[in-house]
Amino acid sequence: MIPRLTIALLILLAGDVSLFSQDPPRNPAAPAPAAERSRPASSGSLKQIIPGHYVYTSTAPGRSAFNSGVIVTSEGGVVLDALDSEAIGRGAREAISSVIKQPVRFLISSTHHDNYTRGNVAYGDVLKIGHENYRTDLLQLLTAARASAEEQTAKLPNQTFRDRLTLYFGGKEIQILYLGRAHTRGDSILFVPQDRIAYLSELFFSEQFPNMAEGYGVSWLRALDAVEALGADIFVPGHGPIPEDPRQTRPGLHRMRQIFVDARDAIQNEIARGATEDQAVAAVKLQQYEKLPTYAGQREIMVRRMYKELTGKLP
Repeated sequence: MIPRLTIALLILLAGDVSLFSQDPPRNPAAPAPAAERSRPASSGSLKQIIPGHYVYTSTAPGRSAFNSGVIVTSEGGVVLDALDSEAIGRGAREAISSVIKQPVRFLISSTHHDNYTRGNVAYGDVLKIGHENYRTDLLQLLTAARASAEEQTAKLPNQTFRDRLTLYFGGKEIQILYLGRAHTRGDSILFVPQDRIAYLSELFFSEQFPNMAEGYGVSWLRALDAVEALGADIFVPGHGPIPEDPRQTRPGLHRMRQIFVDARDAIQNEIARGATEDQAVAAVKLQQYEKLPTYAGQREIMVRRMYKELTGKLP
């Protein structure tokens, strides 16, 4: 059962909310599905960004760092993204319990991809929230994988929203925002106005070339502009490092935004001269970013998807 809390939920803009009636939350001590148990554990660490705000970073050999945001209030914790496995999720919860000494009350999920949702099963005793597109896409993924009803219940959000959902919880206002299609169709971010900090999940790849496998680069650029308008001083990335001075995340966010600007402008130039998609891919090299991690695997994907988006051919 979710503990009884003093929580106010304010729905702003067109922020319709849906509550899904599911079985009672899974006992967090119960075993996960076999596929989850077989995944190797990764190492992780919890780091304070500023008082009341933390990031749990999971690392594994040969893989980039994955970040999970943690907001601490007088009534408990709010976590953004459960990451790659139940083991990682449990590791994060143990770190939160030992360092912060507060229970987790909410899990907010942004990206439906496995590397950010497998850990949901470690949060069976908390209220899980995600955008309505997140739930739709995660359910499709789980159905395609023939996941059991138990696994679906353990991973899917209990509550969804459309545009905006605000938690008034433990003395903080925590805005859960949908800024449009970006890394996926259902990305959520968290913004805490009083602390001027925004947790961006996979909208922000710090010092990396962004992953565009299901991305919408033109819309992603608009979402980043909306992030900038929030008035935050600190932007917590879903991937990559956080500087010792967390306010230096702003220049890092600007550097990533510039990748999209340069790609958009170059692709628009190619479209204007009548280039096909393949010709645009051959011409738009974005070589100024070739030293960034994942450039080699993502540059062509970015150009193809943004070409389709700019020509109205991306669903």
